Amino acid sequence: MISTTKFPRGLYGVTPEWDDPVRLEDAVRAAARGGMRALQLRHKTADAALRRSLAVRIQEVCKELGVVFLINDDWRLAQEIQADGVHLGQHDDAPDLVRRALGPDMLLGVSCYADPLRAQSLIQYDVAYIAFGAMFASQTKPLAPAAPLAVLQAGRKICLEQAMPRPAVVAIGGINLDNAQTIAQAGADAIAVVGSLFLATDIEATARALAAPFSLT
Repeated sequence: MISTTKFPRGLYGVTPEWDDPVRLEDAVRAAARGGMRALQLRHKTADAALRRSLAVRIQEVCKELGVVFLINDDWRLAQEIQADGVHLGQHDDAPDLVRRALGPDMLLGVSCYADPLRAQSLIQYDVAYIAFGAMFASQTKPLAPAAPLAVLQAGRKICLEQAMPRPAVVAIGGINLDNAQTIAQAGADAIAVVGSLFLATDIEATARALAAPFSLT
């Protein structure tokens, strides 16, 4: 089956800030068994050595499992270890600079918050996805401004204007078992989830339930 999006649909895991590589690997494996199709390594408080060590280990796991692997912010590390891609927020290096440095093949995801105009301006850099949120109150980013559901349809309209395979629309922030279906129906191609996935008692079952709505849209 030919994908219509540059980024996998469904469940996109984002790691909690754990220093323990064994705990993290076990959690990633469980999430992948449940249907997680992409993973972002996000560890804002780790030093460079720990971040690199975790990235190398988790990238190998993702390769084994067929999970797309991205690194948050640190595009130089992503380039060094040949990760699948990098995610950039508004305070990271500019997407045009990063795209030039990485070349055309590495996946580039960008945070667009609640701003379709930002998405429209960044899509020219061959982004794999545009991410909107926080869709709901988020423990990971408690001060993040809320994004209305309507922003997902606005983002989808922008993406549908691009050549196929098109960029994906990713929703992030406070997404859990109670609202994942609402997000899927509102127009998201994928959901980025931290705590509701990796802090769950049964990560595999939770991943399966979070991914389920995207098999119906």
